[in-house]
Amino acid sequence: MKEEYYDELLGVRTSELQMGFHRSFHYHRYEPTPYQALVELFRHYTLNGSDRVVDFGCGKGRLNFLIHHLFQSTVVGIEMNEEFYREAVANRESYLKKAKARDNLYFYHCLAEEYTIHPKDNRFYFFNPFSVQIFMRIINNILFSVEQSPRDIELVLYYSSDDYVHYLENHPLFVLRKEVNLSGDYEKNEYERFLVYGLMY
Repeated sequence: MKEEYYDELLGVRTSELQMGFHRSFHYHRYEPTPYQALVELFRHYTLNGSDRVVDFGCGKGRLNFLIHHLFQSTVVGIEMNEEFYREAVANRESYLKKAKARDNLYFYHCLAEEYTIHPKDNRFYFFNPFSVQIFMRIINNILFSVEQSPRDIELVLYYSSDDYVHYLENHPLFVLRKEVNLSGDYEKNEYERFLVYGLMY
């Protein structure tokens, strides 16, 4: 189905891509995860209403609204670009008006590494939004939070860089729990997949 179908279903606008690049090589250009890929992910990976999902580099909130629509989970979007943040907030108002759903959608305008991990945050989504150096800082923030409030956590990576994968594969506390390879137009590209890492028990 076309991208516009899901935007219309959710009552949001998330399809326009970012033109140009960010001035820092640490932060990558905004591009929403294709709806087709997300629908395939959620055929194999489920959430529930008690989960609290953090989307680092949420852009206009596409993932946030789809998760909320499918699972009613609490979803937190972190976005450093002020324009995208404002669009996400506007989308939130439009989505809630149409969905008449529980208001457990949050957006914060800040750098990802400056977000204070909430004691109930337990699922973290990354669509290759920044360099591995920043990714490592965020993982350390997550682990510090888990030390303070023990809980199971999972990291969901889409189109992950080799650096992210190398870091997690060699990290003593993480293990690959699930890999979701995409079909159709996506299957020829080895990066078009979702990797789910969790804390080792």
